[in-house]
Amino acid sequence: MRVSFHKSDIISVENARIEGDFVVTSSSGIIEDLRRAVLNLDLDQVRATAQEAVRQGVDPVEAIENGLSKGIREIGHKFETGEVFLMELVLGSEAMKAGIEIFRPLLSAQRMKRQSTGTVVIGTVRGDIHDMGKNLVTVMLEAAGFEVTDLGVDVSPEKFVEQVMAVKAHIVAMSSLLTTSAPEQRIVMDALEKKGIRRSLKVAVGGAAVTPQLAQEMKADGYSDNAVDSVDIFKKLMNS
Repeated sequence: MRVSFHKSDIISVENARIEGDFVVTSSSGIIEDLRRAVLNLDLDQVRATAQEAVRQGVDPVEAIENGLSKGIREIGHKFETGEVFLMELVLGSEAMKAGIEIFRPLLSAQRMKRQSTGTVVIGTVRGDIHDMGKNLVTVMLEAAGFEVTDLGVDVSPEKFVEQVMAVKAHIVAMSSLLTTSAPEQRIVMDALEKKGIRRSLKVAVGGAAVTPQLAQEMKADGYSDNAVDSVDIFKKLMNS
């Protein structure tokens, strides 16, 4: 008998065993496949492997933390050391997001199983519609265990304040690429101050229009010019 396989049918045989006529992968095997798929920037394979993980009842928390997150952290490290370019980091982030979306329904039911690193509200400020850097930071933070509310782009100060209060955020993060939109970050901080909640949370700023000097002038608690470093900065903010 001749048997043919599709690419999506091929799985890693590492940590697999034979049961009758079937090859059965262990939880660790399919999680390793998720890591490799992200590392290989293979969005289709990430989706296929995540769907198989759900079918097999693999713990979604473990799949994200030890599979998807591990892969994007490796890409982030390679980006830091100059081994890959920004496009690879973007593609890896998109692959990870595709996997997370498949696990998201299960995560809603198991949210308490995954210890949250902290709660973040993030958005691109009013007058700016650029979001690539913000999206990268969001994915990196989710990979590190943060609960992130992404407000999108062109976000008003009122919307930032509303969501910070709604989710009881530990950190509010603002991004701006355009120099014309950078002053909006200061306006958001003023709005937080007027509402009386500025001292109860940390403020992180970033984006091409923001410099360390500007961040200091705004009295921001944290500043980063890249997605990879932002995770460490946010963790430090949580512990300060």
